[in-house]
Amino acid sequence: MIIAVANQKGGVGKTTTTINLATALAAAGLTVLVVDSDPQGNASTGFGLDRRTRQASTYEVLLGQIAAEQALRTTRVPGLMVMPSTPALSGAEIELIDIDRRSYRLEDALATLPIYDHVLIDCPPSLGLLTVNALAAADAVLVPMQCEFFALEGLSQLLGTIERVRTSLNPRLELLGIVLTMVDRRNRLTEHVAADVRAVMGAKVFKTEIPRNVRLSEAPSHGLPALLYDSRCTGSEAYVALAREVLTRTSTATAAEDVN
Repeated sequence: MIIAVANQKGGVGKTTTTINLATALAAAGLTVLVVDSDPQGNASTGFGLDRRTRQASTYEVLLGQIAAEQALRTTRVPGLMVMPSTPALSGAEIELIDIDRRSYRLEDALATLPIYDHVLIDCPPSLGLLTVNALAAADAVLVPMQCEFFALEGLSQLLGTIERVRTSLNPRLELLGIVLTMVDRRNRLTEHVAADVRAVMGAKVFKTEIPRNVRLSEAPSHGLPALLYDSRCTGSEAYVALAREVLTRTSTATAAEDVN
C-alpha cells in the first residue's frame, strides 16, 4: 500500500504524522519505506539522517540520475527505510516540465524497488508537480488536518485535486482518511472545527486524534521518531492508535493486533 501524506497547507503535522505512523507500522513487524518528497527534508532529519550525508536523494531519483535503490537509507527503526530529500528537490518542478512521464516519475521509480508492506510519501505543502507525482504513485491519501478556521476551505481544495488526479492520472487513488492533528480539547475552536469536519466527512475522519504534545515537537531535534524518543507520551500513544486504524482500513487488520 502506497500512502501519500498530503495537505497543501503547511504546519498541519504532515511530517510528524509520516515519521511516527511509519514507525508504528514498522513496530507491527511490517516493512516500511518513507519517501521524503518535501524539499525541506524534515522527514529525513526526523529519522536522524544528517543533511551532509544525503548525496543520493529523491531529487536524483525523480530526474533519473540514479536508481531508486541507490537512494535508500537505513534507520534506527528495524524494517524502516528512507529515501531522503535535499533542498535541490525544490528545483525539480521546473526541471521535470520537459521530461517524459513527468507526473509518473515517482511511480516509475517505486516500481523498481522490492515490495514494501507500506510506502509513506511525505508531500510538500503545495499542490505542485511533486505532490502530483506522489498522488499519481499512491493507492491512497492520508490528510493530516489542524483544527483551525481555514481547515475546511483547504480541505475542499485538496479533495478537488485528488478527484482531478483520480480522473486524469490515477483511477485507483482513494481517500484513506483525515486525521485531526494538534488537537487541544480545551480550545473551543478545536471543538467546533472537529465537529464540522466529522459532520461533513463522516467515517472518512479517523477516530484517533493527535493531541498537542511537547514530546512530539522535541523528538525531531534528537533525530528520533517520538515513539523511540518517548514511547509513553500521549503523542506516541496516539500514533500507535492511528496505525491500528490505518491497518484496519488497508485490509491488514490482523497485523494491527501486533502494534504495541
